[in-house]
Amino acid sequence: MGISPEQFDQRLDSIRTRLGAQGALVTEIAEQVFQTIFDMDTDRALELMTRDDEVDQADLEIERDAVDLLERASHDGCPLNPQQIRALLSAVKVNNELERIADAAADVAFRVVSLGDRTSAFPRTTMVMTNSVVGILRDSVRCFAENDAKRAKQVLSSEGAVLEFYDLIVKKSEERIADGRLGVAHAFDLHSIIHQAVVMADHCTNIAEQVIYQVTGAIVRHTNAGWIEHDLDGRNP
Repeated sequence: MGISPEQFDQRLDSIRTRLGAQGALVTEIAEQVFQTIFDMDTDRALELMTRDDEVDQADLEIERDAVDLLERASHDGCPLNPQQIRALLSAVKVNNELERIADAAADVAFRVVSLGDRTSAFPRTTMVMTNSVVGILRDSVRCFAENDAKRAKQVLSSEGAVLEFYDLIVKKSEERIADGRLGVAHAFDLHSIIHQAVVMADHCTNIAEQVIYQVTGAIVRHTNAGWIEHDLDGRNP
């Protein structure tokens, strides 16, 4: 007996539920990794680096189940509507984005270990920036779980603030290097950390794009003029 559209939805719901758990895990790791920067907790950073393995394992299992579901539906000739197809495609892409966010968090943890017991203070804006990224990550996970396109658009609009924090921290770091308050080696690790924070925020906007695509069918792309939505036929809505 072939899979029915109702059974397809049930299996898709299971995949989405596991993605919700994956999102919660990645958010927890990111939040704790950023905290190790300010606590200068290299032991905790080392421990968090190993948790990336949990994310990788869940990523593989979710990917396998999504491919199996699509293969089963195709083999059985299951009639799927566009919403069901978009939902499965979005789940696969969100799964990949979460895994990459975890990779970026692992890189931050590596930098914390590299910094060791430093004495040079980072600009205060660094904590503001990392807290903002964690907030954006929470919102992106939530908007996916709730199919909330409105919240997804708020995530898209938040990326600009992260980039402004990045530019400000780079400027402050240069000033601290010049007056001797920040060593060059520590400044390099700080730059790597805030770069990964920007990467994480970018992956969050990718998740938000997928939510908008799933809910509305519109494809969102970033241009010099800002975020633009396109219908699948290429027309602006």
